[in-house]
Amino acid sequence: MLTIDIHTHILPEHIPDWKKRFGYGGFIALDHHKPCCARMLLDTGKFFREIEDNCWSPEKRMQECDHHHVQVQVLSTVPVMFSYWAKPADCLELSKFLNDHIAGIVTRYPKRFIGLGTLPMQSPELAVKELERCKASGLSGIQIGTNINQVNLNDPSFSEVFAACEELGMAVFIHPWEMMGEKEMQKYWLPWLVGMPAETTRAICSLIFGGVFSQFPQLRVAFAHGGGSFPATLGRIEHGFHCRPDLVAIDNPLNPRTYTDKFWIDSLVHDPYMLDFVVNMFGAERVALGTDYPFPLGELEPGSLIRSMPYEEAKKELLLSGSALKWLGLDKQRFL
Repeated sequence: MLTIDIHTHILPEHIPDWKKRFGYGGFIALDHHKPCCARMLLDTGKFFREIEDNCWSPEKRMQECDHHHVQVQVLSTVPVMFSYWAKPADCLELSKFLNDHIAGIVTRYPKRFIGLGTLPMQSPELAVKELERCKASGLSGIQIGTNINQVNLNDPSFSEVFAACEELGMAVFIHPWEMMGEKEMQKYWLPWLVGMPAETTRAICSLIFGGVFSQFPQLRVAFAHGGGSFPATLGRIEHGFHCRPDLVAIDNPLNPRTYTDKFWIDSLVHDPYMLDFVVNMFGAERVALGTDYPFPLGELEPGSLIRSMPYEEAKKELLLSGSALKWLGLDKQRFL
């Protein structure tokens, strides 16, 4: 059964010294301190994350995918690389570097990898130009953050980017980053455990209540981490819509529950009861395998949760590849 993982992250093995190039700091550097391992560091030297060669080597990834019976990975950068805070022209240059790296891997291994680009979203004009270049280079979509420098995604300034994605048929993957309240909850890894699910809900609600899904009905959007806390709090969100329409329904009069068949989520929920919950809520055709490979907060045995469920084969096929193909706008025959 064809298996496509829509949520995996990759970096180039070697990253330029952006601080030296641009004249200011805040960027990520790699310290290859021992074979097959590297430290992700802020250019101030602050440690961010330890990574292994499966974070940059497509050959290593294919070896591990074969072990886990995953035929295809969708590649996107690590969200800390978005660099929306940087000067727009500098972020564009960094984005081009990352996008060319992913496009090169897809070109070399077209049956094993699908690529998503990153954009300088702080400048929608530059973002659209890079989106067009991503399309021309063979990428199938883009990955963006749940907010752009704390501006919600329904802000009118981003409409031209979404319009271009819709027109070009480029899929959009939305991943949490710059979590609200992060500074106030550093202990216990709470930004990742609490902030990320809340961030995803923030993005989903912004796009629903801001009317973006209604404005761009052909826009194909998927959200990471099982839609964050949105599925579990949809009842509360819907109740708020009904009891305080003067606050909630000011830009879009439609019930938020009507949008559960308008976007996709990945399957990264770590719990069989929750997977069944979101499959029942969204439908199997709107839930796609996503693992956050190669990071430890992801599914360590990609596809194992879906395969363990007592679903008929047709439903499992949707979850393992059918939904992903529909979101990406791709044909199954490409990978056979």
